[in-house]
Amino acid sequence: MQRTLLSRLRTPLAIGVVGITLAACSTSPLGRSQLAFYPDDQLEQMGKQSFAQYQQKLPEIGGATYEYVQCVAHAITDEVPADAGIANWEVKVFKDDTANAFALPGGYIGVNSGLLDVTQNQDQLAAVIGHEVGHVLAHHANERVSTQAATQTGLSILQAAAGLDGAAGEQLMGLLGAGAQYGVILPFSRKQESEADKIGLDLMAQAGFNPRASIELWQNMAAQSQGAPPEWLSTHPSDQSRIQGLQARMDQAVPLYQQAQANGERPQCQR
Repeated sequence: MQRTLLSRLRTPLAIGVVGITLAACSTSPLGRSQLAFYPDDQLEQMGKQSFAQYQQKLPEIGGATYEYVQCVAHAITDEVPADAGIANWEVKVFKDDTANAFALPGGYIGVNSGLLDVTQNQDQLAAVIGHEVGHVLAHHANERVSTQAATQTGLSILQAAAGLDGAAGEQLMGLLGAGAQYGVILPFSRKQESEADKIGLDLMAQAGFNPRASIELWQNMAAQSQGAPPEWLSTHPSDQSRIQGLQARMDQAVPLYQQAQANGERPQCQR
């Protein structure tokens, strides 16, 4: 029975997957193939709306704290290639105790005040902001929503091909949905996080921030992440996996940093 079911599913699923892949195939800055269904202007509009909602939800912080974060962020975004199509980046600091930051399509950067309790200096903050900007440059938001859309389409094809409805159909969709979540969507997100780490490491080094501080940052984060879920159940790589990935790229990042320093790129962002 299992073999019969698989044979019934194989052809329509293959047709659907091939159609999706041919319709929306692109390449990340590091050469990885990715899905991208949505036009850039649509993602930029979504980014603008999301940023506005965040501004409505949380109070903003100004003064010296804002100037410090803006200094670091602008040093990073000055290294963004012109072909990224983002001329101006809007930076905000939000009063929130969680150690988090984000960047959105269209050029929006948000930093929570709680992150400043974890990042001990400008270089560690640059590692975080560089990582978040890396997500934007790699079009990860587009890839994420496109992957979820493709996954949902694939599950619908499977259910229709199996000819199941009612309780049996719901059970099949539940099993397939769990498999997609842990076998496709979450691992895909981990790839994105690791890719953003590498792009961000290069950006911070080109801006004149010490890339070695990224290791110290994740050691700080590891000390605060006790009880985190296992990596295979998380959208993010484990702290140790991140540290290993960053260490593996340090031979490339350090020369970029040294060249930037020689060219006079020496940020002096004061907390």
